[in-house]
Amino acid sequence: MMKKMKVPMRKCTGCQEMKNKKEMIRVLKTPEDEIVLDATGRKNGRGAYLCFSRECLDKAIKNKGLERSLKTAIPPEVYNALKEELDHIERT
Repeated sequence: MMKKMKVPMRKCTGCQEMKNKKEMIRVLKTPEDEIVLDATGRKNGRGAYLCFSRECLDKAIKNKGLERSLKTAIPPEVYNALKEELDHIERT
């Protein structure tokens, strides 16, 4: 009898829904305190997860979900860069 593989679940910091890790994008705070999108999900650092939608990013900005998850203040220019990257990913 084969074992069932456990599917890793993560909570979106925007909509607060639990989803499969592969259906989400990881926002990462690197050891150098940079905030970047981690498409691979394997980079070093503290991560927070978002759905692949602009709405969830907007909700996370409004309720400061990303700031709480990453345990750091996030400047507005970083949010703008995240929006641009997410828009680029949504288009492809």
